[in-house]
Amino acid sequence: MLYLFNHHTVSNKSYKKRVLVFIDWYLPGYKAGGPVRSMANMTAHLSDEIDFYIVTRNTEYGDKTPYKDIEPDRWTDHANGVKVWYCSSGKPSLGLWKKLIKETSPDWLYINGIYSPLFSILPLLAAKLAGFWNIIVAPRGMLAPSAINVKQGKKKLFLRGAKILSLYKTVRWHVTNEKEGEQVKMQFGKNSGILVANNLPRKLTGKFEPIQKERGSLRLCIPARIAPEKNTIFALECLKFVGKQVALELDLFGQIYNKEYWNECLQVIESLPKNLKVSYCGIADAEEIPELLKKYHGVFLPSRGENFGHVILESFMAGRPVIISDQTPWRNLEEKHAGWDLSLDNNAAFAATISRLAAFEQKEYDRLCMAAWELGEDNSDNSALLENYITMFS
Repeated sequence: MLYLFNHHTVSNKSYKKRVLVFIDWYLPGYKAGGPVRSMANMTAHLSDEIDFYIVTRNTEYGDKTPYKDIEPDRWTDHANGVKVWYCSSGKPSLGLWKKLIKETSPDWLYINGIYSPLFSILPLLAAKLAGFWNIIVAPRGMLAPSAINVKQGKKKLFLRGAKILSLYKTVRWHVTNEKEGEQVKMQFGKNSGILVANNLPRKLTGKFEPIQKERGSLRLCIPARIAPEKNTIFALECLKFVGKQVALELDLFGQIYNKEYWNECLQVIESLPKNLKVSYCGIADAEEIPELLKKYHGVFLPSRGENFGHVILESFMAGRPVIISDQTPWRNLEEKHAGWDLSLDNNAAFAATISRLAAFEQKEYDRLCMAAWELGEDNSDNSALLENYITMFS
């Protein structure tokens, strides 16, 4: 059954609930992208109402060196209402997870993701062995077909086994939209308990800041992992159809998925005409993204699918339009004058849109930016959504 929260629920101020969170990577990490940002935004908005105990790795995504100046394997005060257990390599175990569940006495256990053996599956088993049943699982887009198809053999085998063993039978699922709820039902049955609450945005304040735009020139960025699910090669292939009259600069920011995929990207980049300049700029710190986006005329992200797309919303909040695929929750953008969401069946359409945006003069471009900024404002200040989260943990 699909549950939508009552927007009029009032929280009990006399008692702060406790939520024990398991997530592979958390702050100060940022390279893992959306899941880290989703969790960071949740704690930023809710830590006055809820005490969060977060269990995570003591290393950044893709790194083996532990964080500096963080003592592992103990509770560390991270922020008001937020404590973090940075677990060192080799320490995760059923016994430790059961110990932390009993030690924190949480009202809810909140598990991020599906496939992580240590931080998704093991906490679920530990909770059941400890007789703890108040469990919420956030799939974070991992049940979307586009996500399952990456390393699909192992994922499909696990999902089949989890269903046979009824591993998720008693959990509640936190999904960000009804489409994701349907993906849960497809894998684990139509009677799955579904809680719908969109991701909370980053806490941002500030006024609209315009940027200079000359007709025929354009600066875009792709602030996402260099990876198949982000469709990096497709994005680069689209550029081959951009008109010769366009002076385009495209900067890539993000973790490189693997050398083989990156080498394929480089081959496409080297084949592009001289009027198109593509640069890899490394990995941008998540805290720098809001200001980084203001330096560009827009975000180009034709990804295969986004469960939410934090960077898309943050582009709007920065007052910058987007050119994205139609595989995200952000739809009908052209009608809203905030960008374009296009079908992945036609890469020439992406190129034509880039050429069209490049042809905008300052006045026309400023109207587009203002509409994007207003859309960002509308989606960043949502008291009803905040109440949904408070209700979820009540």
